[in-house]
Amino acid sequence: MEIRVLRYFLEIAREENMTRAAERLHVTQPTLSKQMKELEEELGKKLFRRGSASIHLTDEGMLLRKRAEDILDMVDKTADEFKALDEITGGNVYIGCAESYQIKYLAEIIHKFRKRYPLLKYHILSGDTAQVAERLDRGLLDFAVIVEPPNLQKYNYIELPVSDTWGVVMRKDCPLAIKGAVTVQDLIVYDLITSPQSLEADFPRWCGEMLDELNIIGTINLFYNGTVFAKAGDCLLLTFDRLADTGEDSELCFRPLKPTLKSKMYIIWKKYQVFTPIAERLIEEIKTAFCDEG
Repeated sequence: MEIRVLRYFLEIAREENMTRAAERLHVTQPTLSKQMKELEEELGKKLFRRGSASIHLTDEGMLLRKRAEDILDMVDKTADEFKALDEITGGNVYIGCAESYQIKYLAEIIHKFRKRYPLLKYHILSGDTAQVAERLDRGLLDFAVIVEPPNLQKYNYIELPVSDTWGVVMRKDCPLAIKGAVTVQDLIVYDLITSPQSLEADFPRWCGEMLDELNIIGTINLFYNGTVFAKAGDCLLLTFDRLADTGEDSELCFRPLKPTLKSKMYIIWKKYQVFTPIAERLIEEIKTAFCDEG
């Protein structure tokens, strides 16, 4: 299975049309069709359902698409890493990030770092701890920023200097908006959404068995999207402070939980990881910045 053929396959999957894919790839349609037929024969599975005007993937084709995307991500990242070995003024760095206002510290460091290394390009993947750690483990990220204590057997880490405070984002006309802080008893009568990770790792230590009494009507993995539903009045959002727009002109407000619930953040990378020169210098910059703050 050749890398070139996998790129051909993905282009067909995106275009859902052999002719358009051939034009974008600058190959002839018969050549492209022949390559796909040989790929199907190699795998022993049909990858496409061919219609009169379009092509769709079979279940086997969908599986190959996912695997091909992962393979090509790794191939491209590896190629970038080798190119960067001689390019100390720049290169690509891949970072996974949980949502938190503390990401501002990383942004400030990178902003200063780029003044010395102007050819640096950084690529941010947002997600929860499980999502970014999974890509980190597969070598698709250089490091990640997560919201729960790291596995010390797998990762080196830096602890960020402050904590995130949990609370409730709600419309300003919600009856709870008059309170200075919100208890678990206050929340029992409301529909709530939050992240799956927080339901497992954070709220059990805040309200214990009373977690079962909360009416969690859904989950989200990006808090910004949760604020859209909170603004619509469908639910209250359990989230970190300083993520939602709760300014004077906003329809939303934030109220902290009582008792206080906080979460630490950590920058992690795999033990014994081999970085590109630019990624290694950035990690050293981050270490220095937080050691100085400490």
